[in-house]
Amino acid sequence: MQRIFKLLGPGLLYAAAAIGVSHLVQSTRAGADFGFQLLWVVIIANILKYPFFKIGPKYTAVTGKSLLHGWQQNGPYAIKLFFILTIFTMFTVQAAVTLVTAGISLHLFNLDFSVSMMSAFLLLVSVIILLIGKFNVLDNLIKIVVIILTVATLIAVALALTENNSYTTPAVPFNFDNKIHIFFLIALIGWMPAPMDVPIWHSLWSVAKNNENEGNKTTLKDSMLDFNIGYIGTAILACCFLTLGALVMYRSGQIFSGSALTFSTQLIGMYTSILGEWAFIFIAVASFATMFSTTLTCLDAFPRILSEAYKIERKTERNTYTQWLLVTGAGSLLILFLFISDMKVMVDFTTTLSFVVSPIYAYLTYKAMNSKYISEEHHTKGVEKYIAFVGLTFFTIFTIYFIWLKFLS
Repeated sequence: MQRIFKLLGPGLLYAAAAIGVSHLVQSTRAGADFGFQLLWVVIIANILKYPFFKIGPKYTAVTGKSLLHGWQQNGPYAIKLFFILTIFTMFTVQAAVTLVTAGISLHLFNLDFSVSMMSAFLLLVSVIILLIGKFNVLDNLIKIVVIILTVATLIAVALALTENNSYTTPAVPFNFDNKIHIFFLIALIGWMPAPMDVPIWHSLWSVAKNNENEGNKTTLKDSMLDFNIGYIGTAILACCFLTLGALVMYRSGQIFSGSALTFSTQLIGMYTSILGEWAFIFIAVASFATMFSTTLTCLDAFPRILSEAYKIERKTERNTYTQWLLVTGAGSLLILFLFISDMKVMVDFTTTLSFVVSPIYAYLTYKAMNSKYISEEHHTKGVEKYIAFVGLTFFTIFTIYFIWLKFLS
């Protein structure tokens, strides 16, 4: 057990990034708005993305390099396209997770600050932590945070299942002919369990862990164990958050607010209504720690991947992590101050944007792992190969359908 805990790192960093907005916000909203009707969507989304997410740590374990090197081998256009896609999405992603974190922190500490000022403070603190602590801070902090929230959520679900809830409003059927319902479905899938660029993050965290271990490369077996614990664990938690939303909020007459502060109050109140008021401090701290860890992991990931892409593109060893870290923080802050009025709108926009670009990420990631530069024994095979094909087809067709529905119908 001690050995397993020690090797865990990138897999739990992935879990911390995933459990944030996609779980606390989107999965809980899915249950609160539609009960268990979208549970199958959460399960299918996790299955269809599994082969692509697995490639991140697997590529590094096999080659010792980041997945971006595999992208480069796809052709000279790939890294340039990566820069465009990342810069196009990173500011809204970082702004969305920071906004949710700010709302929870204001509720937890009962502070009389505006959400925008709290967001700015959190970004500043995160930048300082990453400049001082680098990877070690993340690696050690996340293990504790993820375990605390996981235990609290499992207990809350178990207790909620024993409650005899009395509903006050009629059921809301999910309607595939309703544009609003479809748009939420796309936003839910966009970050379920996480955006499709996360395999690259995972790959770079694996490289960082190897470097922290003085170049002792993690074995493929250990890397896959770390990945599967993180991936399967987050998939189960996504179902748990949807279950909490369905059992506590659905047909209760309550709807989640678009205000970050009010939403956080409702989210924590959902737990305390089941566990009791004594649990407030534990749930609030766990929720804050989870979202703050998501803020940290995202803020670390974007500069890390852009710095690596810069090295590959320019054929240089120059480390531009600090510069990209400051750019990410400043750009996210600008987005927050310009579009902070409605948290749900920002989250839905960000997650939808991630869904729209997901076919590109999925295709280039799959191609990198299954190229002539990788031994055939490590190529995607069997059931995973068919799942990847179905997933890529689904993401592509549904993206085209969304664009048609949004702009042409």
